[in-house]
Amino acid sequence: MTDLPTWAGKSKFSYIGSVKEGTYITYGRGFSCKVSAKQYSALIDHFRGKTVNIGTSRDNPPKGSVGEWLQKNVIKTAIASYVGSILIAEGYAERGYRGEIKFF
Repeated sequence: MTDLPTWAGKSKFSYIGSVKEGTYITYGRGFSCKVSAKQYSALIDHFRGKTVNIGTSRDNPPKGSVGEWLQKNVIKTAIASYVGSILIAEGYAERGYRGEIKFF
């Protein structure tokens, strides 16, 4: 199990697995979700080479953000704060100059 800070760095979450294998993310007070390897691959392919808003808003992520993509393609729950941190920790992206996420 790996512990990471959320995108804003105000709290922590845990995950098991990897982007290549899929992850099982645990956050908050016992909440969890799964992101499959196929979903990560689609996310990375969609944003490859782009710098975009992470979109951590729980109810209205900005258009074109990672959060919007995740809510449309993975789960309605706002998980961009966790997925963004995982992508950076595993070397698929970096934090942009103004807090955006920059995909390699």
